[in-house]
Amino acid sequence: MCTVTFIPLGNKVLLTSNRDEKGIRKKAIPPAVTVFDKTKLLFPKDAQAGGTWIGASDSGTIMILLNGGFIKHEPAAEYRKSRGLIFLDVLSETKALPAFKRINLLGIEPFTLVIWEEGKLYECRWSGEEKYTREMDATQPHIWSSVTLYTSETIHKREQWFKNWLEKHPQPTVADVLTFHLFGGEGDSENDIRMNRNNTMFTVSVTNIACDHQQAIMHYEDLVNMEQSKSTLVFVQEQPVA
Repeated sequence: MCTVTFIPLGNKVLLTSNRDEKGIRKKAIPPAVTVFDKTKLLFPKDAQAGGTWIGASDSGTIMILLNGGFIKHEPAAEYRKSRGLIFLDVLSETKALPAFKRINLLGIEPFTLVIWEEGKLYECRWSGEEKYTREMDATQPHIWSSVTLYTSETIHKREQWFKNWLEKHPQPTVADVLTFHLFGGEGDSENDIRMNRNNTMFTVSVTNIACDHQQAIMHYEDLVNMEQSKSTLVFVQEQPVA
């Protein structure tokens, strides 16, 4: 949940997330379709707190979480609820963007949500005190890096890596994008797209969602346990008004 890319490809979009975590954290539960508050959701589950950092709903919404809002913050001793559970509360609503604007986030650690909904892309941030929402250009690729792990200089450098890679891969496949998320960078293990900081904090998994108007296909790679899975969630199609 610390490096995210968005790539539009005609009638399909690719959203991909690298989850960077402490090595002592429990192994995540691989993606599965789960009914959450009457809504079908597809997501890998954080075995420690019960939430998630990436998921799709059967209404066609895709969301990805990054730690931190605008700047690196000092974590509080405890929070009212985990960000991963807040994520599920938002994703399970009929529309995620209004749900984010409506939900009470006081006592929640700062975070950033990337939301793909109804053909539009949104960046939603919670600073710990205020919410900020902006619509992104959904016709262009984007990359986000967590402010809790990367300096502004490194974030800019990663944006350049992404831009250079896209010039060589203007119409990337899922395999191409996964390769970037696994090997992108310049050989600096602490700040490459797949990062490792003294084996205490490192990229534990990569998750890709390929989404069109009918379904979301999730490719999940557990890099610690060398496990892979592929899951599909079919969207509920709105019935035409008689």
